[in-house]
Amino acid sequence: MNSPPLLVTCGLPYTNGPCHLGHLRTYIPADAFVRYMRRVGEDVVFISGSDNHGTPIVVSAEQAGVSPRKLSEKYHQHFDLTFKRMGVIFDHFGMTDNPTNHKRTTEIVEALINNGYVFKQIVYQAYCIKCKRFLPDRYVEGICPHCGTLARGDECDQGCGKHLEPGEIKEPVCKVCGTKAEFRDQEHYFFRLSAFKEYLLSYLETVKGTSNARNYAIGWIKEELHDWCITRTLEWGVKFPGRDDLVVYVWVDAPIGYIAFTEEWAKKEDKDWKRFWCGQNRVIHFIGGDIIYHHCVFWPALLKGAGYGVPYAIVASGMVKVDDHKFSKTRGYVVWTNEDYLDKGLPADYLRYYLLSYTNHTKELNFSWKVFGERINNEVVNIFGNFVYRTLFFAHKEFGGVPEGDIDPAITTEIEKCLKTVDGFMQEYEFKGAVDTMMNLAAFGNTYIQSNAPWKLIKTDKTLASTVIKNCTQILKALALLIEPIMPEKAQDCWEMLGNTDPIATHSITEAITEIKARSIPLPKPLFAKIEESQITELDALLQKRVAEANKKMEKAPTISIEDFQRLEIKIGRVLGAEPVPKSNKLLKLQVDIGNEKRQIVAGLQQFYKPEEIVGRDVVVLTNLAPVKIFGVESNGMILAAGDAASLLVPLRDVVPGTKIR
Repeated sequence: MNSPPLLVTCGLPYTNGPCHLGHLRTYIPADAFVRYMRRVGEDVVFISGSDNHGTPIVVSAEQAGVSPRKLSEKYHQHFDLTFKRMGVIFDHFGMTDNPTNHKRTTEIVEALINNGYVFKQIVYQAYCIKCKRFLPDRYVEGICPHCGTLARGDECDQGCGKHLEPGEIKEPVCKVCGTKAEFRDQEHYFFRLSAFKEYLLSYLETVKGTSNARNYAIGWIKEELHDWCITRTLEWGVKFPGRDDLVVYVWVDAPIGYIAFTEEWAKKEDKDWKRFWCGQNRVIHFIGGDIIYHHCVFWPALLKGAGYGVPYAIVASGMVKVDDHKFSKTRGYVVWTNEDYLDKGLPADYLRYYLLSYTNHTKELNFSWKVFGERINNEVVNIFGNFVYRTLFFAHKEFGGVPEGDIDPAITTEIEKCLKTVDGFMQEYEFKGAVDTMMNLAAFGNTYIQSNAPWKLIKTDKTLASTVIKNCTQILKALALLIEPIMPEKAQDCWEMLGNTDPIATHSITEAITEIKARSIPLPKPLFAKIEESQITELDALLQKRVAEANKKMEKAPTISIEDFQRLEIKIGRVLGAEPVPKSNKLLKLQVDIGNEKRQIVAGLQQFYKPEEIVGRDVVVLTNLAPVKIFGVESNGMILAAGDAASLLVPLRDVVPGTKIR
């Protein structure tokens, strides 16, 4: 039997909100990779779908006054259309709430049960006495048991990032009504994840993809690998076999969606889905950096335990910032794909270019409207677009199209070198390197036409001028073929400006070195339009307005009484010593004199201050905060600071340590 085609998947967008820049950080590179691999001769199937289950869907549906299914269908259609507008074209885009996924999830869970990898256990789960129900993970928030940071029920999303099992969170509060929750016994089912420790370590040593995915997961596994609760007390989701009161945890049925969507595609195409998922396969997952743990630890263990093949490669992208701030919808640092970009008339290809060329795929990507405008105008318009227009305008004006003539061997060599370099980068998921190499070829073309000056040669040697233009059109043909995975619409436009009428996507990239034939071409138009500074200013102003409005909302705090304030014991403290907390790049362990005693306090200041910079300083300390352990170090108080840069609150005059703030 022949080896199966490549199966490329993207992490599933959650159907409780619209598409934003953070989503595209995964989907655009995946689409570019698929387009490229098809153009070099690979048979590729590209699938994804929407993630429809879990507590956040239920919460959002309740707030909107609709059923979870109706909400999911709304955003499923939204993502499907948005991806198409961005040129991300899946062979199949399914829903995890469809019957195929319910059936496949049930069969896999039953296989895990039969293979001895699932067991029952009584857990202490948060229960709201006011709402009179057990609280699934996203219905509860409290204190992380590992680092002491405010966390949601299933993950320490603001602190150490660790996954939390039901019952682990401390001081639980119901997010629906704000009532303090209590823990009660509840029967749940667990997957014996701990049984796969050695297998996973071996698997991750050989799995293809990006090193950030492998290394992050290996670190987690070596530190600890606990058994994993795979049920939740919800009505919405895939029912756990034999139980009407429990559903399968969303992080079980969501990745199984990859298999179900393959089944749905295979049924339409009369193919065998088992070629992709049973035994050896070539499944490549493109995911965001925030879900590495789920795809590199949970997912391969589930597949192995149920008797399926495991992923061939896992490609994880870096995180996204907006204007040098952490991407945050609540703080306004978000760029919505439709509202802020496509609906403003901006080309999808410009954003595709920016996302693929700004930085390496595994590095953090920072989006700025100013930088976006500069890069599009300076690189896409001035380098690539300039070479296209000046070449084709001169060719049309002087020769009526691509002239006769021979291609200079040096030009062929340059194109061949470019093809080889681009292929190396694309095969290693280094999209920035690939784009930079393509743009270098465009810059080479500009230098070539400028130094040979055919507009001068035409006056004395028309044959030599035609040879120069023939070489330029050969470079241009290569560029159009190469750039198609990055900017598919503009590549097609360029292809047609070269006198072609068929889809460029049907042509192999290797045709870049096939001699372009003499032909007539239409009168060219500029391939790219410059983004005006006024438009960038307008777009940036909208972002800043959103941030300001979000900050204003967050600044509004509930009114408290003077008695409430007097319950806080706030004193001046003097820092006697400071040192980094082991295994943390954020925390400092401080020894602080608060007058009548010395306290050890852990504070997230390492990114902003060197230990020697704060030793001897007077600081403001909340002293009657309950002690917590953060990264295994006891912290007995809180240092008060302001803003994202953690500006310390300090007294203007000398104050004796221990002095109360009134």
